[in-house]
Amino acid sequence: MGYTAELEKRQAGYEKIVLITRKTRLAELVERFNTHAQAKFYIEHSGGDFTEYELEDEAYKKSLETVRQAIEVGLKIQVVDRGLLPTLTFLPGDLIVTLGQDGVVANTAKYVGAQPIVAVNPDPERFDGVLLPFQPAQTRVALKSVVEHRSKMRKITLALAALEDGQRLLAFNDLFVGAQSHVSARYRIRWQKAEEPQSSSGVLISTGAGCTGWISSVFNMTAGLAALSGVRGVKPVHLEWEDPRLFFVVREPFLSRHSSVGIVAGMIAAGQGLELESLMPSGGVIFSDGVESDYLQFNSGAKLTIRAAAESARLVVG
Repeated sequence: MGYTAELEKRQAGYEKIVLITRKTRLAELVERFNTHAQAKFYIEHSGGDFTEYELEDEAYKKSLETVRQAIEVGLKIQVVDRGLLPTLTFLPGDLIVTLGQDGVVANTAKYVGAQPIVAVNPDPERFDGVLLPFQPAQTRVALKSVVEHRSKMRKITLALAALEDGQRLLAFNDLFVGAQSHVSARYRIRWQKAEEPQSSSGVLISTGAGCTGWISSVFNMTAGLAALSGVRGVKPVHLEWEDPRLFFVVREPFLSRHSSVGIVAGMIAAGQGLELESLMPSGGVIFSDGVESDYLQFNSGAKLTIRAAAESARLVVG
């Protein structure tokens, strides 16, 4: 191997490797239907190709085995499913490895603080992996570069949702503020020197890393609607990962006697904040990166400020 745990500790202070995994679609189906056979029957009965689920599962298992061997470098090892991330406490001596699609990186980054993340693509033939610079066979080399201080890293701006009562939530890609169900969200929005009551499908706030994610669908919709009116050339906002700015958009704002549509989008510069006050008696939520189960309540009287977080994620890229 060429280096030992003792050398790693002297050079970088790492004591443990935390490997973040995810369940494959097949594993989730088996959980749902209790057996492999029942899962297969369900997919094939509905006209799906169960072979694709099996091949994807097999590819992930092979990658997991490769990565599991690669991280055997003399340090402690902890393997954690991404579903347990909200309950996990990361320590300064942890070195993080993720094995999964881009979403696993996003889900992990907001919990690990400044710890470096080595993101591994488990299936390059299926996943493009914008946030996944390494293949399974490159894992050990990537780890070695980190502990020897030779790695290249990119800092990624995180978004912060901070409630007035001290509760906070970080986001790697995006924050959503709105109603828990498909009813309209009611709130008062304050942006720069303007403020107004609104009723909408919620407010979406994106980081640079999230510009190709959820918020891009808003631009796709906008471009399609604009094209119907003869307007062409609607381009999505693009920010670099390190850009300290955030972009927000109000989804489907509704104009009525009691709600306005004067504030629909904006760029939150470094040092600025977007303020929201809930007008919803119940069912108001704030969640990040599509993880609805890990949310903050946003009900009547709650006051929220959204801005770029002081901390940032660090993704190993070489």
